[in-house]
Amino acid sequence: MTSTVTTSAPPRDGLFDFYTAMDMKGRRTFWACTGGFAMDAMDFMIFPLLIGTIIAMWKIDAKTAGGIATVTLCCSAIGGWLAGYLADRIGRVRVMQLSILSFALGSLFSALSQDAIQLTLSRGLLGLGYGGEAAVASVALAEVVGARYRGRAMGFYTGAYAVGWAAAVLLQGALFAVMPADPAWRVLFAIGALPAILIYFIRLSVPEPAISVAAQEDASRPKPSILGIFAPQNLKSTLTGWLLTIGAQGGFFSLMIWMPQFLRAERKITVLGSTSYLMTVIGGAFVGYVIGGWLADRFGRRFVFIVCAICASALAYGYTHVPFSDTTMLVLGFPLGFFSVAYYSAVLPFLSELYPTNVRGSGVGFCYNAGRAVGAVFPFFVGAVSAAMPLSDAISLFAAISYGIMLIVALLMTETRGLALKS
Repeated sequence: MTSTVTTSAPPRDGLFDFYTAMDMKGRRTFWACTGGFAMDAMDFMIFPLLIGTIIAMWKIDAKTAGGIATVTLCCSAIGGWLAGYLADRIGRVRVMQLSILSFALGSLFSALSQDAIQLTLSRGLLGLGYGGEAAVASVALAEVVGARYRGRAMGFYTGAYAVGWAAAVLLQGALFAVMPADPAWRVLFAIGALPAILIYFIRLSVPEPAISVAAQEDASRPKPSILGIFAPQNLKSTLTGWLLTIGAQGGFFSLMIWMPQFLRAERKITVLGSTSYLMTVIGGAFVGYVIGGWLADRFGRRFVFIVCAICASALAYGYTHVPFSDTTMLVLGFPLGFFSVAYYSAVLPFLSELYPTNVRGSGVGFCYNAGRAVGAVFPFFVGAVSAAMPLSDAISLFAAISYGIMLIVALLMTETRGLALKS
């Protein structure tokens, strides 16, 4: 059995045709998944924006701050794998609700933290939900969209990350403009608890994907195992997906977790002054997410991975090393944002296309978030190495290593564009 969306109109290749081809249930699933991912992103991206403030407030070093980010991402790997497994056992929609609750509570507890240890534990809880939401929501959406449009739908889904990221930047700018840094940073974390409201909408309006229901009700199938993705028939898919996401995640986090601090420490741009630079990067990211999905449907997943790996590496070095004027830096942020995320719109459909339904949640959850776990070490290394070299050198070094891994995997992988999901 495969998940399809029927339409009376002939197939089209427009950017928004995936949405017009969906029925009402599919559209509700789309909005629930994209809304949850946007809020997920907002909660996660608040911390990178506050690294400088927390370092100054608590007198901690960059290595410790990077370590907090690394713990969050490592916990997201655990959360993603566990949530994916549970989604295969009890359904995508139930696990989406649990994931949202976890990252909302984690953000609220971050606001109440009194030291680095408490903040690390709070961000760990957030990480569990962050990883779970990203994996399970992408699977649920992939299962209600036809193969022809899967990249485009995932492009708008991943584009929601840019919306949440932008919300975090704008909220930071607004709060720091009207109140002192302390308590502004606590209020910003507290706002991150608001996504819990989305749970009510999901509970009332979002049905379980039909292909998932059929798999759970099929008595002839063995119950999913959390280690099923390492079975001989799935092992190649798991290794390919994991290595790909190590490169994809490591490159993004090396750049974006430390970019606010780079702008302030090396470019001498204030918190408020950096808002326009970050918003330009985020604007490029949103367009990259959306267009990346269209490119993945039109030219293939491999094409997007290869082009983005090369361009993102080059732009990361130029942005952090070439002595551009502030105006040029502002403009350059757009293509940097575009190429540093456009591949995500190909990563998620590619991972869903690798696995059969009974282990798809586990497979996507593990690959996407185990890739995060390894990629999570990169922000820590950037912070640690910046004690011995300029932050700009550390950022560009680990971005280049990450994107190099993604490029190698892309050159060796099998294309999956247009494949119907395995039953």
